[in-house]
Amino acid sequence: MTEPTSAPRPTPLHAVHERLGATLVDFAGWLMPLRYGSETAEHKAVREHAGLFDLSHMGEISVTGPQAAAFLDYALVGHLSKVKVGRARYTMITAADGGVLDDLIVYRLGEEEYLVVANAANHDTVVAALTERVAGFDARVEDQSAEYALIALQGPEAVRILGPLTDADLSGIKYYAGYAHTVAGYPVLLARTGYTGEDGFEIFLRPGSDAPAVWDALLAAGEPYGLTPAGLSARDTLRLEAGMPLYGNELSAELTPFDAGQGRVVKFEKDSDFVGRAALAKAAETERTRRLVGLIGRGRRPLRNGQEVLREGTPVGSITSGAPSPTLGKPIAMAYVDGDLDITSGEFTVDVRGRAEAVDVVELPFYKRDR
Repeated sequence: MTEPTSAPRPTPLHAVHERLGATLVDFAGWLMPLRYGSETAEHKAVREHAGLFDLSHMGEISVTGPQAAAFLDYALVGHLSKVKVGRARYTMITAADGGVLDDLIVYRLGEEEYLVVANAANHDTVVAALTERVAGFDARVEDQSAEYALIALQGPEAVRILGPLTDADLSGIKYYAGYAHTVAGYPVLLARTGYTGEDGFEIFLRPGSDAPAVWDALLAAGEPYGLTPAGLSARDTLRLEAGMPLYGNELSAELTPFDAGQGRVVKFEKDSDFVGRAALAKAAETERTRRLVGLIGRGRRPLRNGQEVLREGTPVGSITSGAPSPTLGKPIAMAYVDGDLDITSGEFTVDVRGRAEAVDVVELPFYKRDR
């Protein structure tokens, strides 16, 4: 007998999405907006003006206590005790064998208080791992995901839109920083982070019931600047252009951070041991069997996940993420190829439904904003 499947959970902004006519889909157990109209238009709005995203599916995990910093140094690959209050760090949590369980952003809210933000699909895995690893530390792990909503404002007009609505001096908030402020009169954690390759802010609201009022205030303030609600489809093509890895595509429990070209996040200079240290030290010294590269199609046919990459007709890898790029006007993809492959010579193609499509191999990212 088949067990009944639970219905996807609505975010605190569900009524807003319905009002705006969003196409809603089940994503990691959440009912999320895929698009509101044209995903290409939403993508271009973020690149040229600004986009507004509901990210309330992300996991928020509080870590507090006198040994919170020491615990996170042990539980994660990053050096979180070195992060100053008000700053954030991109890091990863790995298994003992070095395989990536999730990539994370960790905010230090106080001397003894951190907020760990996990991907929705890995929320349960991260909570379980942190709960297990905290044993022996004077620290507390608390899953607060159900209490939060998260809104992202991304794009070159983000500062102009948000400025009149917040008590924060946005010029003083650095990239990868997060502080307690207000937006539209509501208390928030205001962070200058994002997943689009653009400048922008992530607005954490607790309680999540405050989110609709803040969303509507941002939309109204952003109307003169071309602010557009944007869904998961645009978010994915934006992060692909920016060369940002996605768990389940470029990252997995079968890959180490070094496989994904993210070895910089592993901090061996920590005095303390950390989960996966021995395996990762070995991985750092081992010749790579695969490398992550960018592909740009010379034709118009889209490049998609799972398609085979060939050099001179010989299979050398496969695509992990692929889509048409609205910014470049060409098909793009990220792919893992053989680690010892000379990517500077030879003819590269992708097998698109039995037809060899010529591609150029390039360094990532495909797009960098003008800072």
